[in-house]
Amino acid sequence: MSRWNYLIPLVVILVLSMVLHELAHGFVAYKLGDPTAKQRGRLSLNPIHHLDPLGTAMFVITYLAGGFIFGWAKPIPVSPYYFRNRQRGMMLVGAAGPLTNFAIAVVFWAIMTWLAPTLLVAPHMGATSTLTNGIVQVLFLAFQVNVVLGVFNLIPIPPLDGSRILGGILPRDAYEAWVRVDRYGMYILIVLLILIAYSSLGTHITAAYSAFFRAVLPAYSFWLG
Repeated sequence: MSRWNYLIPLVVILVLSMVLHELAHGFVAYKLGDPTAKQRGRLSLNPIHHLDPLGTAMFVITYLAGGFIFGWAKPIPVSPYYFRNRQRGMMLVGAAGPLTNFAIAVVFWAIMTWLAPTLLVAPHMGATSTLTNGIVQVLFLAFQVNVVLGVFNLIPIPPLDGSRILGGILPRDAYEAWVRVDRYGMYILIVLLILIAYSSLGTHITAAYSAFFRAVLPAYSFWLG
């Protein structure tokens, strides 16, 4: 079936995954004493409060184009000055989002692994019904999207979560210098994405991406291609 057939499930999965990702950031920040996200209405399940139009569009575009998919949500507002330890607080807030996505991914991995004997009938012959193929596709999308969200956000470039985690383990002086890189982070990220799109780096990432999914879901190897 065409990728277009799964566009609506993809959007639903994206919305839920990104909302939970951002809620995790806001919830941890709130527990650490920062009321900013709550005051601005971001501790909400309303997806409108969390979606970034360009980030969501990138998920859809890269999905339809094939290869690996990526995108992002609207960053949660955090005021680190509320934290007793600003450096540690930002690290914990940053880690909360990717960890949430990895936890969701593990749930869908477990579901796919558990259902494999039922869903995959004579896989060596590709004898899966249209309905079964649809179920596999949706489950895999949920797993894939959350892995991608988690991994992409772990890139240690501001304003991604990985930069906050890295900052949390740096010596104090190095951390202060690292925080000042934030203003240039988006430009660095754009350059990185261009390199991925127009160099052999993208090919290597796509190959590693496919190998990872085949390794963690061996029963679906024939289906993943």
